[in-house]
Amino acid sequence: MVRVARRVAVSGFYHVVLRGCGKQYIFDDDADRWRFYDLMKRELVEKGIAILAWCFMSNHVHLLVLDESRVLSEAMRNLSSSYALYFNRRSGHVGHLFQERFGSFPIEDENYLLEVVRYIHDNPQHAGLCDARRWFWSSYREYVGRPEVSDTALVLELAGGRDGFVSCSAAYGEMTHCFEGRRRVPEDDARAVAKRALGGTDPKDVKTLERGCRMKALVLLRATGLSVRQIERLTGIGAKAITRLTR
Repeated sequence: MVRVARRVAVSGFYHVVLRGCGKQYIFDDDADRWRFYDLMKRELVEKGIAILAWCFMSNHVHLLVLDESRVLSEAMRNLSSSYALYFNRRSGHVGHLFQERFGSFPIEDENYLLEVVRYIHDNPQHAGLCDARRWFWSSYREYVGRPEVSDTALVLELAGGRDGFVSCSAAYGEMTHCFEGRRRVPEDDARAVAKRALGGTDPKDVKTLERGCRMKALVLLRATGLSVRQIERLTGIGAKAITRLTR
């Protein structure tokens, strides 16, 4: 399959997903989580990447970062390799711990940024574990308490302070985005998801792009969880062409 180049965020903001290979667990206990937390500070924060939100789940990690110096790929490579070396030595695991590439999704508007923060903190509730307030391993507690690793200023400003943040976080429901390509996108949300995946470009304009760019756009749309039928309806490109170009 064609290896699609990462999209660069003009804003510098990205939602990052780092997932265990084959959905395997990447944390056995809290000692593992603390080690990842310390490495995250060393490889990201100390290298100039601001962390706005984070959440550690059993087999994946979500981060919202601001990468103004464009060093995210190197930093994430160092973070994942350092942690994998630690984890494999401690657990006796053999082979790759993480999927080959981490996911990075550009964020270009303030409302979407707030939505991503809520999505990240809501992961434990999506998994049926507990709500955001009760999950220790996320930045939610930094927003309602004292910041430790997270830069909370921008999100709190946009949300209208801590009370606004809590109210925004409590508005739990179906998200209008799909970051990991694992769930079906509802029909009512399909156009909004597609437009955001394309960085604001109207899906109907995809068919006017030159072939290489058109193929990359279609791959991005498929990666969001949109079906071939949905992409066909949104772009006007035939299903057979979509399937061929995204195979």
